Amino acid sequence: MKALQYRTIGAAPEVVEVETPEPGPGQVRLKVTAAGACHSDSFVMSLPEEDYVYGLPLTLGHEGAGVVDKLGDGVTGVEVGTSVAVYGPRGCGRCYMCAQGRENYCERAAELGITPPGLGSPGAMAEYMIVDDARHLVPLGDLDPVANVSLTDAGLTPYHAIKGSLHKLVPGSVAVAIGAGGLGHVGIQILRAISPATVVALDVSEEKLALATEVGAHHAFPSDETAVEEVRRLSGGRGAIAVLDFVGIQPTMDLGSRMLAVGGDHVMVGVGSGSLPAGFLDRPWESAVRAPYWGYRSELFEVLDLARAGVISVETEVFSLDDAPRAYEKLHEGTLRGRAVVVP
Repeated sequence: MKALQYRTIGAAPEVVEVETPEPGPGQVRLKVTAAGACHSDSFVMSLPEEDYVYGLPLTLGHEGAGVVDKLGDGVTGVEVGTSVAVYGPRGCGRCYMCAQGRENYCERAAELGITPPGLGSPGAMAEYMIVDDARHLVPLGDLDPVANVSLTDAGLTPYHAIKGSLHKLVPGSVAVAIGAGGLGHVGIQILRAISPATVVALDVSEEKLALATEVGAHHAFPSDETAVEEVRRLSGGRGAIAVLDFVGIQPTMDLGSRMLAVGGDHVMVGVGSGSLPAGFLDRPWESAVRAPYWGYRSELFEVLDLARAGVISVETEVFSLDDAPRAYEKLHEGTLRGRAVVVP
């Protein structure tokens, strides 16, 4: 079968022929219907050799959907031919966090060498993929896998981040989304769907600001110092009760800090690099900085239900598996309007 693999540190991913995998005991094989490309992949492929821990060759793709193709020994509760989405975080299934469906925060994953697909284990950028346990499969039903595969990360990650601040997003509050790209444009829709807050989008790209308005942002401004004044104005001087940073680099962190309200949440969603001070005189009183990771298994069900209700959708650009390297080129260039989806 064909697969898109990262094979050499610092080089572009390659489409190669590999052996079609067979499911072992307890495993499920999917015939992949769609796989999403993500900035996290680019981050992984940008790491220098001394920091790279994901193994080579690595079949990319931590956003995956497919049709159940073959069951390993002992698998129950899922039928061949079922259209499913893959819940990416993998845990031990037995620790306190996993018992709550919070496998993204498994207490033993690192110790046991458990890694997500595309981030250590073979991912979805292939004609077939192995899922280690049927509990990681969420039925898609009549949802189009190509249109919705990105929700497994680009929907689940902002949803999880927003839910952590939902109790603060009351009528009259202001929520700011910094970055209206792959995650941000879905986060804006989620904010509109589950909260009464006024939603402000910030970006350096006029095209992405236009997209933010299209998907429901009440206001969209360039991501510069004037944005602080605009947010203060819209909030009656209070500032944003939630700043969701979908970029996560030092300039966006600093910008978000300057517009945060007393008691506000500064939520680092994007996988960038930077740091924030946390001293008594460095931040608004009672404010919090959070760095959530991915989302809970139960929340993926909720995200897909929002898609079924028609209140969230993903702007996608579709590529064949042979053209998948070009998807990552466009991701690196910043020329994707939303998310790239690869269809084997």
